[in-house]
Amino acid sequence: MKSQRIASVSALATAIAVGLTACASSPDVESGPATTASIAPTPERTIAPSPPEDPRPDVVWPLTGVDAESADPTDLERPALSIKIENSDNAKPQSNLQYADIVFEEQVEYGISRLVAIYHSETPETVGPIRSMRPMDRNIMGSLEGPLVFSGAQRGFISAAQSSGQELIAQDTGGYGFFRTSDKPAPHNLHGTLADFYAQTDATAPPQQFEYAYPSEDSNVIAEGTATTTIDIYASPRMQPQWDWDESAGAWMRSEAGTPHTTSDGTQLSATNVVVLWVDIVPNSSGGGSAVPETVVVTDSGTGYVAAEDTYVPITWSKAGQFDPYVLETESGEVVELVPGKTWVELVPQSGGAGKGTVAFS
Repeated sequence: MKSQRIASVSALATAIAVGLTACASSPDVESGPATTASIAPTPERTIAPSPPEDPRPDVVWPLTGVDAESADPTDLERPALSIKIENSDNAKPQSNLQYADIVFEEQVEYGISRLVAIYHSETPETVGPIRSMRPMDRNIMGSLEGPLVFSGAQRGFISAAQSSGQELIAQDTGGYGFFRTSDKPAPHNLHGTLADFYAQTDATAPPQQFEYAYPSEDSNVIAEGTATTTIDIYASPRMQPQWDWDESAGAWMRSEAGTPHTTSDGTQLSATNVVVLWVDIVPNSSGGGSAVPETVVVTDSGTGYVAAEDTYVPITWSKAGQFDPYVLETESGEVVELVPGKTWVELVPQSGGAGKGTVAFS
């Protein structure tokens, strides 16, 4: 028995040895090719350029387009005062007319010039001489959404203006703030105190009336216009405004019949933009007195010109209603872009009134 166990152990040992030898001599298992992870290069980060700074100021005066970022907010919120200013020889020189943001020149009886001066960004203590209303005045200034200030008018014209919704401040209807000066005889010496006029209205700031270019040299009037340095207008023997471009002042300087138009302190009147609108004038006898000329400004079609810097362009214009703004377009249909600053609007008759006027650029 013992010898059999020894033999068995010996055989097992031999088998194990053979197995180990076989394992040692067997070839290595071949592994697949080694993989190398490739990392894509990170693209260089480019910083997008900042958008160009908007040249338009954050806050502007609505009737001039001039930067108002430093203005008192309460001043910006006040209404525009549209004041009838006499422009006959007997009334000159006027007081503080140079501070108006926008001035409309209209024709009244006998071809006489009269003005609608609109004050908002600058408010002098007093202005004058103040004269009477005409039936077209509520249509001329209605889009400003503020009061119309005047001395008086025919009863029918006052009633029509009140019925239309236009706010009125008039000496003849009990408005206060009017006074007479001693430098001229009546009726050419009626003046008014703006603080008193503001105290009689609850109106708020006017909406913007025109489009403005920022920077000003981008104005399509300048970009597309024809060079000019003089605008000669003949509307009647008593309405002959002339505008001359003054490069050093950067403004159009106003004269009348060849004489510089100056205010009582010697300031020559000037404008950044001069707008000329061809208009029809019709007689209106609905006031209860003599018929007066009425300039038609509510229309769906009109022509004219706009001058800014030393250039001008022909335009078309329209005004849908009393409280709608004027729409000024170039001949190609683009909205006219004025240069920020004061604007005078010349309403020149193409029919009626004292006869067809003329406009010449040179």
